[in-house]
Amino acid sequence: MRKIVLYVSVVTLLVGAVYFLSYGQEKENAMPVLPKENAQPGPLQGYTILVDAGHGGYDGGARAGVSKVWEKEINLQMAGQFRQALEKAGARVIMTREEDKAFADKKRPDLDARLQMARDGQADMLLSVHMNQYHSAMESGPQVFYRKDQENSRLLSGCIQAAMISRLQPRKERKAMAGDYYMLSLDIPSVLVECGFLSNPEEEKMLLDDAYQKQLAEAVCEGVCEYFALKSTEKME
Repeated sequence: MRKIVLYVSVVTLLVGAVYFLSYGQEKENAMPVLPKENAQPGPLQGYTILVDAGHGGYDGGARAGVSKVWEKEINLQMAGQFRQALEKAGARVIMTREEDKAFADKKRPDLDARLQMARDGQADMLLSVHMNQYHSAMESGPQVFYRKDQENSRLLSGCIQAAMISRLQPRKERKAMAGDYYMLSLDIPSVLVECGFLSNPEEEKMLLDDAYQKQLAEAVCEGVCEYFALKSTEKME
């Protein structure tokens, strides 16, 4: 009888352990990539910025014309470069994803999950990373989009666009533009950064290059710093 009781107890413990590990894994997969504490001083110290690597999982986004790499993969690489540049400037960074994943099997719930990460993390700013595509291979140049009637987002987009033009010297100098993007619907400064055109072979090659990605990320960071500097000046006036 004691052997039976002991056997049942052991089985119960094993089943419980398996359930606990499985539940813990599900919880982990559902959690956002939380910001790391960053004591490094810099112009962005005290600010929390959400960096969203657009697309992911079933949603590949655009596809590069030559390499056939999906946009979701390049977005992830570029978002990592954004993080490094922003953290170096003192910011706390929240990443929506650091792997190839989606947060729902439909677009709207997936975007809602990303926006909720910004709310939960009390982000001061949102940067969504994307790559552009067009039916003509002639189109090129990075471009920033903001949501219409959001003045702070308009200012942020202008700062980033100017910094990218200054640093990258693109063949085509584009202007920041307003657009109706659900991902930019929060009440914090939010922009969508189209880093370049995957449909342009020359620009595709640059966007896949680690050094160029770093240079572009530093330009974005410079624009972010300029935005906060301008807002600080406004408060002092």
